[in-house]
Amino acid sequence: MKEIINQIESVLKEEWKNEPTGHDWEHIRRVRDMSMHIQSLEGGDRDVIELGALLHDISDHKFNGGKLNAGGQKAKEWLIELGANMSIANEVASLVDKISFKGAKVDAGVLSLETKIVQDADRLDAIGAIGIARAFAFGGNRNQIIYAENTEPVLHESFESYVNAKTTTINHFYEKLLLLKNEMNTTIGIQLAEERHQFMKDFLTRFYSEWKLNR
Repeated sequence: MKEIINQIESVLKEEWKNEPTGHDWEHIRRVRDMSMHIQSLEGGDRDVIELGALLHDISDHKFNGGKLNAGGQKAKEWLIELGANMSIANEVASLVDKISFKGAKVDAGVLSLETKIVQDADRLDAIGAIGIARAFAFGGNRNQIIYAENTEPVLHESFESYVNAKTTTINHFYEKLLLLKNEMNTTIGIQLAEERHQFMKDFLTRFYSEWKLNR
């Protein structure tokens, strides 16, 4: 399995090194490293967790035109091509399909321990200082404005409305980032999310202060 992991890592390093939205190789690396740290405390299948972390953004709906389950299928096909057994390929495919945030009011369903771990690692990278940087990188790439005083955030009730919504980067904090603290799955994920959540709240307080001061 180590050889398969090394091959996947090598391809991702090259193909995602210059990705401009904050979903680059360094994001993948951080999610993998955090996933393995959480696994060391929470348990779970190491191979499924590491492969799921490496492949969690492959053909993500944000980059493939909104196709929700394309990533899992692509991950499964790649793993089988590299020689992984069908059981692991299926587990990783399921993890990849279930990991993404799909809207504030969308039920995530029942998740395996491995999916919970990678989901926590991915969500931890979406909050705190790095999360703020990634939010503005993504917003700029998608031509979102930073802030609009008269535009209210929306708590989306379906994946389709979440994907297709036009928002601002500041509203994205309320539509997703500030919600993640209460959606963590693991003990360490909950603990780490607290400080990062507070950092985002402090940032928003300072943002609004400077916005008003400079009007």
